[in-house]
Amino acid sequence: MRTVAIIPARMGSTRFPGKPMEKILGVPMIGHVYYRTSMANGVDLTCVATCDRVIFDYINGIGGYAVMTSDLHDRASDRAAEALVTIESQKETIFDIVAMIQGDEPLLNPNDFYQAIIHLKEDPGINVVNLMGIIKNKEDFLDKNIVKVVTNIKNEALYFSREPIPYECHKVNGAYVHYQTGLIFFRHDYLLKFNSMDQTPLEIIESIDMMRILENSERVKMVTIAGENFGVDTEQDMAIVRGLMAKDLLFKKYNNRS
Repeated sequence: MRTVAIIPARMGSTRFPGKPMEKILGVPMIGHVYYRTSMANGVDLTCVATCDRVIFDYINGIGGYAVMTSDLHDRASDRAAEALVTIESQKETIFDIVAMIQGDEPLLNPNDFYQAIIHLKEDPGINVVNLMGIIKNKEDFLDKNIVKVVTNIKNEALYFSREPIPYECHKVNGAYVHYQTGLIFFRHDYLLKFNSMDQTPLEIIESIDMMRILENSERVKMVTIAGENFGVDTEQDMAIVRGLMAKDLLFKKYNNRS
């Protein structure tokens, strides 16, 4: 089974405009995400999907692969679906699995990808796998920029919210308190099906794509990552990431390539 990783990215972020090209130790954030995703075992092709020429030109300039998309998309999944059609046309290849990687997770660990890919390869009943991490402090639990997820005993998502769920987890011991990462893996046909579905009420209220799947009575398999991801939503987040990146071992493998 062939896997393509698509990284949707745009300059017009509401909370942090221009963040894909914001530099972290000399490398634009989108560069960190691209390099790390390209390292993932099981990923055959990595592509950045963008509506902004500055991102497109940067990725091509470092020897990467990017495609231009419409600037009308509200959701990353919509941009990824459009890009998938373009990629398969350009490469004359049909991919079985589409890894949608948010462009604002510069500290992602490519070793985590295999956990998701293997679930899709081994279980034909799974159409979507979303990686999740453990929330370890109350500040993150209360942060509306961090999407929380609760699961059933099969580690299938029950609900996603920007509010602190489940209740009584102000103790935050990690047992049931998880956050959604921006690393989501679809079967090829299911991404296209998902893109054709109408947005749902709770998806709009929460501003979380995966709610569309749950509201249509379908499943999202959740898999816990070994370490931590850190998404960048604000300039304050960027300052924290710069400090973490300075100590990051993966960064040393691609530093000075941008």
